[in-house]
Amino acid sequence: MSTDLTFTDDGVDVVYEGTEFELEKDLIEEATGKGYRDVTDHEVLQIVAKEPALDGEPVRIGDVL
Repeated sequence: MSTDLTFTDDGVDVVYEGTEFELEKDLIEEATGKGYRDVTDHEVLQIVAKEPALDGEPVRIGDVL
């Protein structure tokens, strides 16, 4: 199954193995030690899944927003 990420100003909406939830901006910053806009999609995937498939180049959330 795939993991779908939708980035917003408040956090990331995640669909992981059929389960939908939101990772709040503050939680992502705490988990990575970075400002929200400097975190990459790959880092968010690593928070969500134990062994994520990291395809392509990482993209900063700030570049997506």
